Amino acid sequence: MDKAPKSTSLDLAALEELLQQGAVRTLFQPIYDIAKQHVLGFEALSRGIAGSNLELPDRLFSLASAHGKLSELELLCREKAIARFVEQDLPGKLFINVSPNTLLDPSHPKGETLHLVEKYGLAANRVVIEVTEQDKVDDGFLLLKTIEHYRQLGFKIAIDDLGAGYSGLKQWSELRPDFVKVDRYFIDHCDQSIVKREFLKSIIELAKVTNTSVIAEGIERLEELSLLEKLGIEHAQGFLLARPAHQPPVILDAAQVMQLKLRPQGEYSEMTMSVGLLAQIESAIDQATRCKDAHKRFEQNKLLMSLAVIDAQQQPVGLLHRDQLTEVFAAPYGHALYAKKPVTELMDKQPLIVNENAKLDVVSQQITEQEFDIRRHIIVTRDDRYLGLAPLRDILKHITEEKIRHAQHANPLTMLPGNVAINEAIEQRLRAHHNFSLAYVDLNHFKQFNDLYGYASGDSVIKLLADVTVQVCSQSKCFVGHIGGDDFMVVFDGTDAEHLCHQIINQFELQSKAFFTSEHVEAGGYWATNREGQKQFVPLLTLSIGLVRPDLDSCNNSHQVAALATDAKKEAKRYRNSYLFVCNRRKPAAPVVRIKSQAQECLV
Repeated sequence: MDKAPKSTSLDLAALEELLQQGAVRTLFQPIYDIAKQHVLGFEALSRGIAGSNLELPDRLFSLASAHGKLSELELLCREKAIARFVEQDLPGKLFINVSPNTLLDPSHPKGETLHLVEKYGLAANRVVIEVTEQDKVDDGFLLLKTIEHYRQLGFKIAIDDLGAGYSGLKQWSELRPDFVKVDRYFIDHCDQSIVKREFLKSIIELAKVTNTSVIAEGIERLEELSLLEKLGIEHAQGFLLARPAHQPPVILDAAQVMQLKLRPQGEYSEMTMSVGLLAQIESAIDQATRCKDAHKRFEQNKLLMSLAVIDAQQQPVGLLHRDQLTEVFAAPYGHALYAKKPVTELMDKQPLIVNENAKLDVVSQQITEQEFDIRRHIIVTRDDRYLGLAPLRDILKHITEEKIRHAQHANPLTMLPGNVAINEAIEQRLRAHHNFSLAYVDLNHFKQFNDLYGYASGDSVIKLLADVTVQVCSQSKCFVGHIGGDDFMVVFDGTDAEHLCHQIINQFELQSKAFFTSEHVEAGGYWATNREGQKQFVPLLTLSIGLVRPDLDSCNNSHQVAALATDAKKEAKRYRNSYLFVCNRRKPAAPVVRIKSQAQECLV
């Protein structure tokens, strides 16, 4: 049980006066979407009277809790935060801290938060209720009901200080929050801790599955922000970005983006992670280090296999391996000959050195081309200075796992990425706010062709369409995916989407004629029986392509974008010959609401 803070009658009197006068100050700290490089919202932070014993929140709230005033204080802070947020016309969402114990307090007024947002004209869906994980809650079921009540009123829910409290993942699974804020312990020097990095990676994976947004708070160092961005965390908060203020900044300007070394919008990788994420932080040795001192270092840590050797500018010049040094020292007179010599005498002078941002597939190619020993490490650098060592085994393991993952979701006929990868490619561009076009490519008259010429020919035609599409799209930056059957999707990042689609049509029509008899080619088609048993003339294979350029501000997910492309493809299918339909509609269609007639109501 928490100990009550030592307080005096003067402190209690000051608290009573603060509550009566409403003398709470509200500061706002921005939470940024670093992928889209704009503000997500602001966390409201309350302070007592400046210069008093109750100025800092820890002291203020502890005292209020000890004297049964926590509910009253939190309501005061909540109203001040909402009022100031509206007064300053701040963009995005307002994040408000709420203690679970306050929510469960029988004396805590019900419906007060909704009353406040209505009073000040703020939409409920712009308010995020932050429930801290640090407080122990005895009645978890009642808390769940209370949170669900807030959600039904339109408020968003966040778990604050994830990883710092009692229930952790259990609370996450039960509350189903819109946001989780990772406790700053896991952010602090996360770039230097393998354990923290692995924890963050696990949280990100879980967030993807549960459709939850992760916010990293307490970022104070550039290296922390750089790692978080590479891991895929999109929302960030901390002194490095902006300190709490009465009038907080509402944008990340170009100078700040450059200073923070954030990636330019739209810069992303379709496939692999960066090698820097596998780098193990292990201190290097200076090139003047004697061999006997390096040997002592290896003896102190039996798990240490390699040591990077650096010069005075912290730049790597070589790699010293345990087994090579041990072998030399074990030889007759080896110790006497090399003990006092610098490590440069025995080190590998041509190790593989790569920048932390190098992609794993590129590094893997370098490894295989140079035939490195799989037991070795490579040196990872940042700004040409030594950063850490990455084991070759780990790199190849991740490459293998990624290839397996893509193979699992690839189409077995064409080996092109399937639905999962297509959706990921679209989501990636939506998150990065990167303009793109999406084409839905579909074969016409394929069933009749398949029935007449057989399944083997049908498969060959689908492979031809895949080959033609990939070949044409190799001229520009594109992502080609195979939905299934005779349906394909292409994501275009450039402005040449229409031109490339016409090329796909022309090349396919030209090459697909090789699958027909000369009589059918000369006639432009063939007679076949339809499903009703009637004879009809079927043209040669043609393509229908629907092309859309989604509005990034209106389309929230890949399903909405795919629906746009599907509608465009349906329009293209109206034409008998190959046709490219360029859709002018860029926003998702409004949902259709059907009102039942009285007769229908009676039947329900």
